[in-house]
Amino acid sequence: MMIHDLKIKHNLESDEVLKNIITIIPEPQIQSTNDVFHDLISCILEQQIHYRSTKKIFQKMLDKASLEVLSLDNFAQFEEKALQNISLSINKYETIERTIDFFKTNKIVWQELENQQIMAKLSSIKGIGKWTIDMILLYTLQRPNVFPHDDFHLKEIMVNLYNLDPNVKLKTQMIDISSGWGECNSLAVKYLLAWKEFNKKK
Repeated sequence: MMIHDLKIKHNLESDEVLKNIITIIPEPQIQSTNDVFHDLISCILEQQIHYRSTKKIFQKMLDKASLEVLSLDNFAQFEEKALQNISLSINKYETIERTIDFFKTNKIVWQELENQQIMAKLSSIKGIGKWTIDMILLYTLQRPNVFPHDDFHLKEIMVNLYNLDPNVKLKTQMIDISSGWGECNSLAVKYLLAWKEFNKKK
């Protein structure tokens, strides 16, 4: 085990809740697409990033269009075969259109940007909010220090595991706990979310 890995393990295991989880379930592994456009559209259409989807709505749409990865080049095919027969809100359609326009006019190497730069660029697309950007940072770009405190499931998990009061400055309570994880927020979050899925299968 590398010294860096030992430091991460020590940071997480200093939290008794995470220490218990780490002893029970394996480290969560995410096979990222590394494709910001593809993953953004999944968030818009499904209101959940596809890595965490249980209904697999976005994947079913891709299958219907005979596509593996959605891109600007094949979006017309996706629209014709998968979007035409479903009902989307005007807001979703407009956000998709603005996302397509953004990617047509901005050729960005996302992996070369800092988190704050990515946040600034993606938040310039009307309809793309903080939660969606956090999902892109956490899953698509695999950044190590992301804490999506607005995530509904993370809130629910932390309220239950850490006995938090959801009615008293919940965000502050969550951030206070995460401060003990050093710069390992992403791994801690993935462990907590994996813990919920693990318990569903019991």
